[in-house]
Amino acid sequence: MHVHAVTEAGQGSGTTPSPPIPDRGHAPSPWRLLADLLRPRRRPLALAMTWSLVEAAPALLSGLLVAAAVDQGFLAGRPGAGMAWLGLMGATMLVKAVATRLMFPHLAAVVEPVRDDLVRAVVKATVVRAADGGETPDAAAVNRLTRQIETLRSLLSAMLRNSRELGISVIAALVGLLVLSPVAAALVAGPLVAALAVFARLLGVLVARQRELVLSEETLTAQTAHIVAGLRDIAACGAQDPAKAALRTLVDAQARASRALAWAGTSRRLVVMLGAHVPLIGLLLAAPLLIRHGHLTAGEVVGAATYLFTGLEPALRAILDSVGSWGVTLTVTARRIAGTITLPALPAPSRDSARDSVPTGHELRAEHLTFSYSPQATPVVRDLDLTIGEGEHLAVVGPSGVGKSTLAMLMTGLRRPTGGRIRLGGAPLGSVPEARLRSSVALVPQEAYVFAGTVRENLAYLCPETTGDEWLRTAVDAVGAGALVERLGGIDGTIEEPSALSAGERQLIALARVHASPAGVVILDEATCHLDPAAELRAEMALAARPGTLIVIAHRISSAIRARRVLLMDGSAVLTGTHVELIDRSPLYADLVGHWHNDGMRDGEAAGRGLPARER
Repeated sequence: MHVHAVTEAGQGSGTTPSPPIPDRGHAPSPWRLLADLLRPRRRPLALAMTWSLVEAAPALLSGLLVAAAVDQGFLAGRPGAGMAWLGLMGATMLVKAVATRLMFPHLAAVVEPVRDDLVRAVVKATVVRAADGGETPDAAAVNRLTRQIETLRSLLSAMLRNSRELGISVIAALVGLLVLSPVAAALVAGPLVAALAVFARLLGVLVARQRELVLSEETLTAQTAHIVAGLRDIAACGAQDPAKAALRTLVDAQARASRALAWAGTSRRLVVMLGAHVPLIGLLLAAPLLIRHGHLTAGEVVGAATYLFTGLEPALRAILDSVGSWGVTLTVTARRIAGTITLPALPAPSRDSARDSVPTGHELRAEHLTFSYSPQATPVVRDLDLTIGEGEHLAVVGPSGVGKSTLAMLMTGLRRPTGGRIRLGGAPLGSVPEARLRSSVALVPQEAYVFAGTVRENLAYLCPETTGDEWLRTAVDAVGAGALVERLGGIDGTIEEPSALSAGERQLIALARVHASPAGVVILDEATCHLDPAAELRAEMALAARPGTLIVIAHRISSAIRARRVLLMDGSAVLTGTHVELIDRSPLYADLVGHWHNDGMRDGEAAGRGLPARER
């Protein structure tokens, strides 16, 4: 993601909104995340649950129908009636099949959009972190997380598909058993409650084991990638044995985590035995006594056994397997994703930035400005005092890596100072409302941002909605992008594949976009480096002629010559003055000028720029 795209964020795109990123510094629980994802899909979820209730008809009625077939049919000497009751039971199975067929489209409408929402949230959080200056976008991490998101989608689908049906089946079987015989229901209730209590305790162990497995797999994948990438260096250094030992340690840790999870999972069988097998055995052992005393009929015993054997036991086993396996994995995966899309907490605002401020004009003033990438690092910008008047044309020069681009990021608010402050029009930069700041200050980086769409959409991205085509054409012609726009089909042309444009062509579109924008401060961070000197001259002079301030991070001596004032950064101090003044005052600047000349500026070109002979 290029900085220019971040600078333009918030201008509106018409894309499908993604789920909101959690508050900074507050990762939601995995179940809170899933609830947030499912909340917008309440209607299809309700329809799926409605058909699930219809699906539960066999589980609810099976024991009652079997008991009626035995007591009122076969034992009463009426086999026809018995077969009719069993036929009615078959009809409930047909109803279940139809309900299942009608339920699946609604379930798909719940599950399928979850993946897209999560991918958007992960990518958005990654970009926001980079824009905040907190970290560099990690493409490998995004790729790894999209795989985890696909896992979560599959698990959520399986959980909703199976646990929904099975959970309702268990409840229906228990309700049917209670209606059939409260005595039989009492025999089942005790062991079942005990089994569920044991399983609740077991879930915590399963979650911990699953988390250990996921973390060990992630560590193994990451370290293996590093080792494979450095195989040539490992061989050159003779470090094959240490590398092999490191991989073996990681593989062993992953295997131990996998075995620990498998051992914990076997406890689910004990829960099924306690919750379903023990009640069935107890019912069969107590049946003769209960029948003899009139508490149960033979049909009720068979019906109760039907509820236990065909309803409760398979449903309970499936629920324990799905929750104990899929549910645990779903919990751990959702927790990992929730942590990824949670942004770091922002530092507390300073006293003068606690409320919004409206700048008056576009003067930029740095006051004791300091920035370092970590508390232990040497500051890239140290105690800088600088005033850039409204309408000024300033060039920033210095050796590579001295902090010129960092200064540009600070002046746009895309990085926050670690000391001092920057004011825009008298207002602290951190207190200017985001929308106002983005419309006032525009940064064009070296790698210009062009997106797929029409030429008009690209050019008007920073403009008010009322901006007309004539205004855009004027900007295009001013920076020298007319021929390019005509080749693309004019203002109404389409850019189908931005990567098909050359780096210089993308820069021309970005320069025309900023020229047309209402920004009062334009910062070019080597934004013309892919243009030839003549094209660079035309674009820079066009931006300097438009109302407002122009700040150029210079990569050619000609940019410094054209500026009214030059800021020289040398890593420890800064110096300002005109090009001619700095030649006389700064040996470093004189060396930079000589380096630029040696890198390709011809004497004739220097003379054409009006340089004195001693500078050629």
